[in-house]
Amino acid sequence: MRARIKKNDTVVVIAGRERGKSGKVLRVIPSTDRAVVESLNMVKRHQKATSPQTPSGIVDKEAPIHLSNLMFLCEKCNAPTRLGKKVLEDGKRVRVCRRCGEELDG
Repeated sequence: MRARIKKNDTVVVIAGRERGKSGKVLRVIPSTDRAVVESLNMVKRHQKATSPQTPSGIVDKEAPIHLSNLMFLCEKCNAPTRLGKKVLEDGKRVRVCRRCGEELDG
């Protein structure tokens, strides 16, 4: 399945312990249908010192969230919405908000 959510999209978590929170997508991992969202689903990881500038210790980092638990947040209607696709006259494909019809990839 091809992901409709892309990097730098604003999304809302609809399931899990982070439900109701929103954030910006940092990266999408299509092979596992997951995305990393900024400051959501934080986990603690032990990190080895790689250089004197990066000390060792326990660091907080974002863990991936499955795409089925994320929903796109439309900026125009300010609500979580599904995404559709539309083909323009020049043959270019754009994503559209199913709630308000706004073209997203302009």
